[in-house]
Amino acid sequence: MSGETKVLVIDDERSIREVIALTLRKNGYEVFKAANGAEGLELARKQLPDLIICDVRMVLVDGYEVLSAIRNNPSTAAIPFILVTSLASPERMRQGMELGADDFLPKPFTPAQLLSAVNARLQKHKVLVQQAESKLELLRQHLSTALPHELRTPLNGILGYADILRKQSIDLEPREVAQMAERIFKNGKRLNRLIENFLIYAQIEILKMDYQKIQQLRKNVTLNVEKSIDTAACQRAYEGERTGDLSLNLVAGNVSMSPEYFNKLFEELFDNALRYSKKGSEIHVESEITGAEYVLRIRDRGRGMTEEQMHGIGAYMQFERKVYEQQGSGLGLTVARRLAEIHGGFLKLESEYGQGTTVTVTLPVHLD
Repeated sequence: MSGETKVLVIDDERSIREVIALTLRKNGYEVFKAANGAEGLELARKQLPDLIICDVRMVLVDGYEVLSAIRNNPSTAAIPFILVTSLASPERMRQGMELGADDFLPKPFTPAQLLSAVNARLQKHKVLVQQAESKLELLRQHLSTALPHELRTPLNGILGYADILRKQSIDLEPREVAQMAERIFKNGKRLNRLIENFLIYAQIEILKMDYQKIQQLRKNVTLNVEKSIDTAACQRAYEGERTGDLSLNLVAGNVSMSPEYFNKLFEELFDNALRYSKKGSEIHVESEITGAEYVLRIRDRGRGMTEEQMHGIGAYMQFERKVYEQQGSGLGLTVARRLAEIHGGFLKLESEYGQGTTVTVTLPVHLD
């Protein structure tokens, strides 16, 4: 390893602290030492090391408190953290992992075991960083090519109608003005939704490599999820003049996802069912609880998809755009899938061309 790789060692036993530091320095690491948790936190903030090795049992500020403070500080949250402990019980290890520890090093350990743990943790972190950078670069490319095109369509509608109102307002009938205002409003809502979906998609792609933030996300909860579904489905069906097509069969339950994200997930899936099915055909929404899983299904009797189209669904594409002239880039379905996955669930598509589509979302039940 290069001398530029910085390791912070926090231990209130001087002999152990010196042995760890000496071993690491002999192997090319730059080492910083702290004799207690408070000093370690200050060094971590100032030096931003590549790795922290911290003893669990320390007076005043113990290793768990140090770890919690490190993970709660945005500037240090992503630093790999190894806890050193002589009490490597499953309960204590679970406590450390829940706080965001990357590894445990049980006492006593040999220099070879120390170096193996350090090298493994740094290498894994390097791979994760490279993967995150690769995904971010791909995301930037997608945004640079897809975003301008997708935003331009509703924006052109807004500017076009606004220009007519601006130049010809005197000659227009009140009914025509109202119609144009309605079209401006609808294009504005479409534009707002596109921007919202792009932002959520970008947030999720960035979050995928941040396991601590994912764990925090999964602690959120939507209570009485059936009420959220009922309200959103009825409102959307009414707006689309499809109230008579809506069929609901819901069970009560709570899911481990924030209300904001759950509503977004349901909104995208239900709106797809509305968009790709004809007025007068049923849209059925049902839910059930199976063990620790909340299962939501949305079934429409619309045009459906071929096997090839289902395999090809992804961000920034929408099947048969040229034929049906639908807006939205197909991003909504990808956003819904990513939201389910990042919260420990999954999304399944079943479709038959010309017959309809069923989307099944499975999410963890929130347990009190």
